[in-house]
Amino acid sequence: MAPRIANIFAGASKPIGRELFLTLFENGAVKIERIVSQSHTSPPGFWHDQPQDEWVIVLRGHAALEFAGGESIEMMEGDYLTIRSHVKHRVSRTGPDTIWLAVHVQAGSRRE
Repeated sequence: MAPRIANIFAGASKPIGRELFLTLFENGAVKIERIVSQSHTSPPGFWHDQPQDEWVIVLRGHAALEFAGGESIEMMEGDYLTIRSHVKHRVSRTGPDTIWLAVHVQAGSRRE
């Protein structure tokens, strides 16, 4: 079977005030997803507390993340970071038409 070419921006509809997730690849150790955010903010008091590490990059637009320790990070197109497992974080805001790529790596499958 020949490989199938796809485009990361294809079908990136504009969900108003929320996020749209599309899994691009997944196996037992890694999950890669595209996230489309349209002026999104995490609900008040909500914190992501994930059991896996997450590497995220902003492909288009901009976003701000807030961490439970009080730190805030502004991300612009091309900016990326790694969020270790169980580091509580939330989306403070995104711009309209923000597209992320997120890579989730299960515990025990990463190399230090």
